[in-house]
Amino acid sequence: MAGNTFGRILRLTTFGESHGAAIGGILDGCPAGIPIDEENIQRELDLRKPGQGLAGTARRESDTLHLLSGVFEGLSEGTPIAFYIANEDQRSRDYGNLSDVFRPGHADFSYFCKYGGIRDYRGGGRSSGRETAARVAGGAIAKKILAVEAGGEITAACVELGGIAAQKIDLAGAQGRPYFAADPEIVDSWNEAVRKAKGEADTLGGLVLLRAAHVPSGLGEPVFDKLDAVIAHALMGVGAVKGVEIGDGFAAARAGGASNNDVLLPGGKFASNHAGGIAGGISTGQDILARVAVRPIASIPRLQQTIDRRGERAEVLVGGRHDLSAIPRIVPVLSAMLALALADALLLQKRMQKSQCAIPWQEERPRNGG
Repeated sequence: MAGNTFGRILRLTTFGESHGAAIGGILDGCPAGIPIDEENIQRELDLRKPGQGLAGTARRESDTLHLLSGVFEGLSEGTPIAFYIANEDQRSRDYGNLSDVFRPGHADFSYFCKYGGIRDYRGGGRSSGRETAARVAGGAIAKKILAVEAGGEITAACVELGGIAAQKIDLAGAQGRPYFAADPEIVDSWNEAVRKAKGEADTLGGLVLLRAAHVPSGLGEPVFDKLDAVIAHALMGVGAVKGVEIGDGFAAARAGGASNNDVLLPGGKFASNHAGGIAGGISTGQDILARVAVRPIASIPRLQQTIDRRGERAEVLVGGRHDLSAIPRIVPVLSAMLALALADALLLQKRMQKSQCAIPWQEERPRNGG
């Protein structure tokens, strides 16, 4: 299996399956001297772990992080950082009826075709959302790199669930709210939508807004590695994601150039940010903004039509324990992937800085160890 590694300088490789002994990762390319706090990584993992809220699965995992290498006396050594998270609450018997049939909306059929009929049907194996815990752990370290090297900060919130959109956007307070809600007044409506979907044996999708603040200008590598292309790659690599917008996104297609252009002001400032902090594939120093479309969870407790391993008509009733929505647990995953993309671009840019001309109105940002 290829495609288990993300990044060019800062490279995260993940391993493990939903019902294996453990999942984990190796983060290579982290500079030496970055403060690595195991408790901070654990706090990020706790935001993603199962069993939370009305929309959460009944599976119970502590998602306890075990650091194996790359950190000494609280600082990164510059060597590969390895970690693992044990799987503690597998119930593989729940998936016994799926060995010969394919679940609609899942990766069962595509894995079967790609790997010559070999697939781990217990919870989807490697295709399970359980794998994303390793991304959150790696992303927590990437966030620390961004903070130390550039003062960068990432916030994220759910702005729509089940077709019900938030009326206000408050990213700063979202982490402390159910669903990572951008609007505190929308939570009751979302709770009602979740209860309704549960009663109808259905699931819900939603939209997540991400913002990266204090990102230096100059990140991104034209032509094929534009920063927005790398960010889209990072976010689209999360299983439930079916769309990514940068800045105004699809709304820009309905605008005119006069209203969509971000006018430059003295000192390298901008009058607006329709481009989402990226122009020509390179960061401008403005906030980077991305919206992510998250599809409904495919595991629905209804009898569905499908086919079996022989290609013949069959029926399937998906058992097991599943989230009713990928939101809120996907929010820290998306935040982690954005951090990994930006930290990688930042480290790549730092390799080039000696050959660059200084921009007179920009001052070098101080390193921030907080």
